[in-house]
Amino acid sequence: MTTNLQLPTGGQRVSGDSVRTQNVMACAAISNVIKSSLGPIGLDKMLVDDIGDVTVTNDGATILKLLEVEHPAAKVLVDLAQLQDEEVGDGTTTVVLIAAELLKNADELVKCKIHPTSIISGYRLACKEACKYIQEYLTLNVDELGRDCVLNAVKTALSSKVIGGEEAEFFANVVVDAAMSVRFPKADDKASFVYPIKNIRVLK
Repeated sequence: MTTNLQLPTGGQRVSGDSVRTQNVMACAAISNVIKSSLGPIGLDKMLVDDIGDVTVTNDGATILKLLEVEHPAAKVLVDLAQLQDEEVGDGTTTVVLIAAELLKNADELVKCKIHPTSIISGYRLACKEACKYIQEYLTLNVDELGRDCVLNAVKTALSSKVIGGEEAEFFANVVVDAAMSVRFPKADDKASFVYPIKNIRVLK
């Protein structure tokens, strides 16, 4: 049995390469909006809503939340940034920029007649190898860094959350003290520690 799907009056159905390219361009447009806010010298964005309220921030999740994104593909990146903010609390701009670049490169590969399934498999393999490389060569033991290095890392993360000056110093110490208070040694390696961050309660 076949079902005839009728489009609304004036509607049109499009498919193929043009639709894929439009989706990628929409995601690239989202990444271009927040690209200049990345990093320690990233620029702040001033956003004005319908009633005139002004928000100045360089936090990717905040910027994307205030944008009225209507394109379905671009909304996926907005949801991705919100999920990153909820799960990790930082790195929202980075994850959007990486996702947009992966989409642009995938679009070029499809134009070279490479099947999307092969591209997805390649991305998954690359992700696995990248995580393996980071784990083996780029990770550092927190206990070997010392408290000052950890504090500086926390201050960098807090700098995009509209916290600076003496407030950054205070909250950085609170975060580090909380993380240190819940740590416990690994069962198989007493010299290494586990930091179960979910054991930290935030009271407002």
